[in-house]
Order: sequence, then structure tokens, then C-alpha cells
Amino acid sequence: MTIQLYCFGESGHSYKAALALELAGLDWAPVKVDFFNGETRSPDYRANVNEMGEAPVLVDGDVKLTQSGVIQTYLSDTYGKFGGKDAMEKLEILRWIIWDNQKFSGTSGPLRFLMNFLPEDKRPAEVIAFMQGRMKAAYGVLDAHLEGRDWIVGDAVTNADLTCCGYLFYPEPFGFDRADWPNIDRWLSNIQGLPGWKHPYDLMPGSPADRA
Repeated sequence: MTIQLYCFGESGHSYKAALALELAGLDWAPVKVDFFNGETRSPDYRANVNEMGEAPVLVDGDVKLTQSGVIQTYLSDTYGKFGGKDAMEKLEILRWIIWDNQKFSGTSGPLRFLMNFLPEDKRPAEVIAFMQGRMKAAYGVLDAHLEGRDWIVGDAVTNADLTCCGYLFYPEPFGFDRADWPNIDRWLSNIQGLPGWKHPYDLMPGSPADRA
């Protein structure tokens, strides 16, 4: 049975789940979420897809899951990909998923939205500056951790990598320049070199090209 992923191209959190599905070679299909026309705020979506009004949502037979980190963990536990080689690596992967959701994607996602998807006259300059400062500190943490490492946890790609890269391949500016962070740049190139890797706008529906 084909796995379904409710997602849209601009969503870095959706990208994490979509990339895990694609790199694992699983049979899956995207279901476009029309976020920019308010689908996730609709009563129907909240009643039938996700009460939290968010994407991604994974449907695998009778299983329905939300939150990208939960989806990634489910895919690892069910299909044996990207979950680490032992119990300690699994815990370390979880540590980075939580850090990413709190400090990294949890900031870069809203920052990118404020800088690119709001009308220019409604972009809050002080909030943006504050969030960029938080992101600079987070880039420093990740870049330092990747010194001498190909992957965040262990010696192979895991969900730690697939969660932390969620927003870093997007072209819209939000203050991230790969050239400023050589270890992050090298690590992103490692991810891009994986068989089956795709850019978020090539992997999921609803990209700016679709709206043009």
C-alpha cells in the first residue's frame, strides 16, 4: 500500500519526512496541502487530517501520524532506515531532533516565512533581527559539532541529519550562507550526494513554480 504524505513544497518540516521516505526507497505519494490558501486552518482539515492544523501528516495504512520527528522515528522503527545502529545512537538522534525542533528549524522556519512570505511592509524588522541572532548561535553549534564528522550521529546518515537539514536547501534568503559555515557546507554536500536526494521543490508539490 502506498504511503501518503500530506505536505507542500515550501514546508521544511514536510521536507524532512518526504526526504526520509524518498531516501529509504519507500512507495509513497505526496498529497498537496494548499497552505497558502488556508487549507490547514479549515474545519475539514482539522477534523479529518490534523487537529493541530499543520503539515506534514503521514498515512501508512491504518497509521496516521503528525510531527516530522515522530514520522521520521516511525519510519525508522517500521522500515529500518536512518534510526542509528544501536540504542545509544537512537537516543543521540532523538537529542538532535529535539534540538532542531526547538532551536534550529523551530527558528529558521518562522524566520524564512517572515522574510519571504509576508508582504514587505508587514515584515517585523526587530523580530527578524532577533531571530537571525538566534540562528547564528545555532549554526555555530552545528558547525562545531560537524568538525571532523561526515554525519551528525555515527558514521552514516540518520534522522539527525534529515531533520537538521530541513530548511537549509531552500533558495529564499533568511540569513544563511553555506560559505560562512564550512562544516555545514560539507555536510550538506554529503546529503546532496546521497542516491535519491532531491531538492524540496522537486520532491513535493506546491512550490513557487507551481503557483507561477
